[in-house]
Amino acid sequence: MSAIIGRTIATGHVAPTGQSDFRLPPILSIDSSVFDYDAALQAVAAGDRHALQRLYQQESRYLLGVALRIVRQRQVAEDILHDAFVNIWTRAAGFDAARGTGRGWIYSVVRHQALNAMRVREREVAADEETVEALLHTNQAHDAGDAFEINASLGQLNDCLAHLDGAKRTSILYAYVDGCSHSEIAARLKAPLGSVKAWIKRGLSALRECMA
Repeated sequence: MSAIIGRTIATGHVAPTGQSDFRLPPILSIDSSVFDYDAALQAVAAGDRHALQRLYQQESRYLLGVALRIVRQRQVAEDILHDAFVNIWTRAAGFDAARGTGRGWIYSVVRHQALNAMRVREREVAADEETVEALLHTNQAHDAGDAFEINASLGQLNDCLAHLDGAKRTSILYAYVDGCSHSEIAARLKAPLGSVKAWIKRGLSALRECMA
């Protein structure tokens, strides 16, 4: 479905999540007091891709600002905007004009997407930091003064890293040696953000098994 959304708003060059070449389309928005958001959402719910494109052209720059104010990173905000429009495409049938305006519903989708991204990122950072801390100090818990044990542990970690495929190893090193965020790693590797997150997660799991 994500690919469909990319093509749907293709005149605006919506890139897949995580890519750094995201470009906003030419803005052809009209006065929001004239644009019929409710009708556009009803058309999207009926499968009208042109209606989704019109919504994107009408509100994307403002919605990007909403996401950016929450996550504070442009690349992440762009990913959120893309994913939010995927949700709008798939969930438009759930819009109920009796419960609020179409424009308000669209903004709530983006805000929820951004807030969820922040919560997920906080959990990932906490879990990843704990994992790396444990890996780096596997043997120190037994004898903090035993330099041989410490060096052996680090040597084992290096050996385990060497057995990872290039994408996983590079992503982990960028994250824990260079201190890069997932979005920064995606930009460096020119890879989707979701792929980078998966490489780090699977790489850390492989390291835990190797170090056990």
